[in-house]
Amino acid sequence: MERNSSNLTDGNVKAAMLRFVLPYLLSCFLQTFYGMADLFVVGLYNGSETTTAVSVGSQVMHMLTVMIVGLAMGTTVRIARAVGAGDGQDAKKTIGTSVVFFGVISVLGMLVLLAAAEGITAVMMTPQEAAEETARYLFICFWGIPFITAYNVIGSIFRGAGDSKSPMIFVAAACIVNLAADFALIGGLGMGAAGAALATVIGQAVSVAIALPVARKVNFGFSVRAKELLQWDREALKSLLAVGVPVSLQDGLIQIAFIVITVIANSRGLVAATAVGIVEKLISFMFLVPSAFLSALSSVTAQNMGAKKPKRARESLRFALLITVGWGLFCCLYCQLCPQTLVGLFSGDGAVIAAGCEYLRAYSFDCVFAAVHFCFSGYFCGAQKSGISFFHNMTSILSARIPGAYLASRFFPETLYPMGLAAPAGSFVSALICVLFYLHFRRKDL
Repeated sequence: MERNSSNLTDGNVKAAMLRFVLPYLLSCFLQTFYGMADLFVVGLYNGSETTTAVSVGSQVMHMLTVMIVGLAMGTTVRIARAVGAGDGQDAKKTIGTSVVFFGVISVLGMLVLLAAAEGITAVMMTPQEAAEETARYLFICFWGIPFITAYNVIGSIFRGAGDSKSPMIFVAAACIVNLAADFALIGGLGMGAAGAALATVIGQAVSVAIALPVARKVNFGFSVRAKELLQWDREALKSLLAVGVPVSLQDGLIQIAFIVITVIANSRGLVAATAVGIVEKLISFMFLVPSAFLSALSSVTAQNMGAKKPKRARESLRFALLITVGWGLFCCLYCQLCPQTLVGLFSGDGAVIAAGCEYLRAYSFDCVFAAVHFCFSGYFCGAQKSGISFFHNMTSILSARIPGAYLASRFFPETLYPMGLAAPAGSFVSALICVLFYLHFRRKDL
């Protein structure tokens, strides 16, 4: 198979990582900006009820998105290993199988969720003032599931081949369209949460419309004919699911843990619900750096494992840890000193800002510990050991995140600070488990 500029197995490790991760980091920023822009524009033109509706609804959508991304990680890893091993035929089988598989599940998922929009709103214990708008937001967003799936699968194919720049272009176009539509639909037409949802779906549709023709023209180092896009290979599907299902489940369970925390906050009233929703958005922004390195490490590790270069994969892991932990320390320090400058961007309500600052100060410690387990998760996924990531996340959720948040809400009903400590406690457990597994497999030259 022909080599191309997307190869991640040669040259300086740090330079290769940065070339790959910087475009992906910008893509993550732009994708996160979707939700933050919705919340910001809604906050400009509407009250706490609409802000809460968008916050709760976007959290549900974020859970669905990360599960799709996690499942598509199987596509990324299998293609990356094929590229590293120089096996173009296997890469093409993976692409065709992914197109068929994700096409089917996206349509089925859309139909099921459309019927469940009101039920999901109730399960989230959405405050009564925001329930109607939340259900409307979700119903509109669920129509966009095929677009969300298509974008992320196309992105996974590009990243598996070592190209993180093209997905950045797709999401940039979507972000511009989404922001323009937000101001037109929310500010101009006064559509509130429904306008935010419709703007998001329009942006996603534009992203896919741009991505499809580009995907046909880009040189991955192997050619893919149109008829190969619908080929089905049982072995490729099995391999894809072996990596993707544990990652998707772990990401879904993490988001469920966040949703449980949101439900706990919602039960404490509108102020707590709005404050927690705003902080979740801020934390998702701070997690962009470790998230980008997680994806980068998955591709880099998979390509180098395919090329029989495990030492180069470990060197990439060390470099990623250095960058992400440093970023986490910076975020944590800023949140301790100036949390009001962040929370105040999304609300002018003094009570919401005060509660949000409490929650953000405690939650921000998670930026450090999460950086560690994010990097290790990317490394383990690339090494086709995604079950480890599933295990450490399940352990942290059941031992710290959910019980910690519940107990804090029961024993400290007047403040959100103790509840905010549940997430970093869970990430500490995850980080510890990851280090222990790494040291175990290090002896086997993983």
